[in-house]
Amino acid sequence: MFIYVLMIKTLIAIWLIANCSLIYAQTIKTDVLVVGGSASGVAAAIQCARSKVKTIFAISDSLPHISTAASGMNEVSANRDLPSGIWGEFRKQVQDFYKKTPGYDTAYNAVLRFEPNAGATILKKITDTVKNLTVYLNSSFITIKKDGDYWQVNIIQNGKSIEVKAHVVVDATENGELASKAGAKITAGVDNNKVTNELKTYRTSIAAGKDLPRQVNLPGSYYPPLPVYCIPLSTVLLKDADNLLITEKALSGKKDIQYLPLQLELGQGVGAVAAYCAFFKTTTKNLKVRIIQGELLDFKSYLLPFADIPLQDRNWRAIQQVCATGLLKGVKQATGNSIQFLFKPDSAVSTNEIKPVLTEIYTRAFLWFNKEKPGEKFTIGNLLALISDYTLTDPKVFNTGIQKSWKTQYKFKLDFDLNRQVTRREFAVLTNKFLNPFARTVDLEGRLVN
Repeated sequence: MFIYVLMIKTLIAIWLIANCSLIYAQTIKTDVLVVGGSASGVAAAIQCARSKVKTIFAISDSLPHISTAASGMNEVSANRDLPSGIWGEFRKQVQDFYKKTPGYDTAYNAVLRFEPNAGATILKKITDTVKNLTVYLNSSFITIKKDGDYWQVNIIQNGKSIEVKAHVVVDATENGELASKAGAKITAGVDNNKVTNELKTYRTSIAAGKDLPRQVNLPGSYYPPLPVYCIPLSTVLLKDADNLLITEKALSGKKDIQYLPLQLELGQGVGAVAAYCAFFKTTTKNLKVRIIQGELLDFKSYLLPFADIPLQDRNWRAIQQVCATGLLKGVKQATGNSIQFLFKPDSAVSTNEIKPVLTEIYTRAFLWFNKEKPGEKFTIGNLLALISDYTLTDPKVFNTGIQKSWKTQYKFKLDFDLNRQVTRREFAVLTNKFLNPFARTVDLEGRLVN
C-alpha cells in the first residue's frame, strides 16, 4: 500500500512539473500586441515595429491568412495602380516572385496574380525582416483584461501559456474576439455608407484607395467621391476601451481577395496609431492626428489617392499634406471604364477655391483678403504677397528669392510671372513650405483645434 501511494505521488509530481508552464504562465511585456493573422494584422504589426516600438504578433497558424474564395491563382484588380505603403511593397514582391514565370504580366498597373500560399509566404517573409517584431506562430488567444496602464492578454503557443502585458493591443481577428472579451462595444464597421460620414473626416485619413469593395452611389457631397475612399482615424477606435484598436472588424461584409489592398492599407494605418500611443506613452483619447499621418507619409502611405501624383513625384508629400487640410481638393474623372481621382497639378487655382480654408486655418488671411481683394484668378503675385504678409517677410526680398529658386530649387516647369495664375502644384509646394497648413491640429472629426 505504501509503495502504491508513493507511486501515485511520484506520478502527480511528474505531471505537475511537466505542466508547470501551463499553470505558471511566462510573463512578457511589450509595447504593442497584435493578435490575428489577417492581412491587416500583418500590416499593423509591420508598421508598429518599423515605427520603432517593441511589437509581438500572435497568429493561430504558421502563415498569415489572405481572404480568398477560390483555389489556384488569385487575381487582385482593386487598387492596382495605387501602390500605397505596405500594399505597394507586397505587390512589388509578388511581381518579383513571378517575374520569371512565362506569360506573367509585371506591368505597373497589371492585375496582380498569385497563389494563396505564395501570397501568405511573402507576407511572412516581410515580417521576418522587420526589427522590433517577434512573431508567435500557432498561438491561440485565451483571455484579456485591463491591468493598470497595460492590457494583460493570455495566449497559448504550442501548449505553453504566455501572459503578455502590452501598452496597446490590436485586435486583427476576423470576428473582433479580443474586443468582445474585453467588454468593448464594436459599432458597425466601415461600409459603403460610412466611409466619409462627415465632410471633414478626410482630414484624419489613415488609409486611402480608389476601389472600395461593393461600393454604392452616394450623394455628391461625400469626399472623396466613391468608389474612391479614405478611412478616417476614428473608424478603428473603440470608445469604451482605451488603447484597444480594431482592423478586420472595422471592415463590413464578407471579405474576398479584392479587399486585400484595403486590408493592408488599413492595417498600416492602425499600426501607426498603435505605435504613436506606445511611443509617447499615451492613450487613444489623446491622439495627434497630424503626427500619425506624418508617420504614414514617411512610409509612403497615401492619405488621399491621387492617381496622377505617384510616389516618385518630387512633390508627392507636399501635395498629400496640403490636400489633407482641404486647401486643394481632387476631382473624380472617368477614363474609359475606369474612375480616376486626380489632383490635376497643372490646373490653375481660383480664389474661391482656396479662400474658405485659408481663412479657416489662418485668422490673418481673412484680413489679407479684405485688404488685397484678389481677383477670381489667384496669381503667383497673390500667393507670394499672402506668404510675405503671414511670415512678416519683406515682399521684394521674398519675391526675388523665390524667382531665383523657381526652376533650380523648386523645378517648376512654367516661367516665373507674378501676373500669371498660380498652378495647383506651385500653390501646394509653396504653401506647404512657407505656411505649413498641415501643422494645424485637427480633432477626430477633422475640425481645427485652436
